[in-house]
Amino acid sequence: MKGYPSEQLHEEVACVALYFHWSLSDILALEHRDRRRWVTEITRARNVAQ
Repeated sequence: MKGYPSEQLHEEVACVALYFHWSLSDILALEHRDRRRWVTEITRARNVAQ
């Protein structure tokens, strides 16, 4: 089984933590698909706000 790229995981955690102020353990407890969805939504929101 191939592991999840650690660089991408770090970027996702940083993004969610920065905007939602969630703890590391809460973010890591998310399923990969859910975490990616939050990153996508944060990115969309940032683009609209600019």
